[in-house]
Amino acid sequence: MESTRRGFLGSAVALAATFAADSARARWETVTRYPDPAFENLDPSFARHRLDAAAVEHLWTGARRSEGPVWVADGRYLLWSDIPNDRVLCWHETTGTVDEYLKPAGYHDGHTRDREGRVVAREHGGRRIIRVEHDGSVTVLADRFEGKRPNSPNGVVFSPDEKRLYVVEAGVNPRAIRVFDVVDGHTLANDRVFYPCRPGERPDGFRVDVDGNLWCGWGMNPEFDGVRVIDPAGAAIGHIHLPERCANLGFGGERRNRVFMAASKSLYAIYVNAKSASGG
Repeated sequence: MESTRRGFLGSAVALAATFAADSARARWETVTRYPDPAFENLDPSFARHRLDAAAVEHLWTGARRSEGPVWVADGRYLLWSDIPNDRVLCWHETTGTVDEYLKPAGYHDGHTRDREGRVVAREHGGRRIIRVEHDGSVTVLADRFEGKRPNSPNGVVFSPDEKRLYVVEAGVNPRAIRVFDVVDGHTLANDRVFYPCRPGERPDGFRVDVDGNLWCGWGMNPEFDGVRVIDPAGAAIGHIHLPERCANLGFGGERRNRVFMAASKSLYAIYVNAKSASGG
């Protein structure tokens, strides 16, 4: 099935940005004092990543299930998925408005950008990994492995030096974050558990910063929904609390130090003293 990216909807209006009345999100309030208590140090080493005048911002709500944010620096916008509604949404930094970037979208999950600025997406619907070319056409990068189709491909991330590959093992309970050594740039070895999760903990999509810390979308219960930060040694050093389960996140903004968090129905953001190791 061939598809093409639709252009921006020129007449699209900003989508509603008010909270729905469900109990979890109704508890979220804009902070009136700094530092934001949502930014929790689990280890003293995490304190340096806090910006004392930064707070969690609620940018938008209205999705059925948010996923896969990626920052597009040259356009100053963020793309992310609303999977059940089969659309990719676009938040514009200059106006704060949201419109539909692509619909239907093949039920995109995660996104990233390659070194030429092209968007790479994982399609649940097409069970494949695709790249959107600059002219809007789509190139299939992978749709089979050893003759088998992927089943809802999900996220992976490399360490800054690309010598480690991290993977969330989502098919077990409790989940675990695994790590592989990358040998000669193309072979994986020494598979091991990097971060064992407690029952109920649900790591999802993640990114890595320039120091090698993993910033992981996290879900467990209303007390621990948000983003968990894990250092290269496998120790949890920090947590950003949200009133919704965070499925995925991405770094963006002019200095790549604004964390955008796709959480259930909403999009949140916070400035931090950390930068992504890659473009998003």
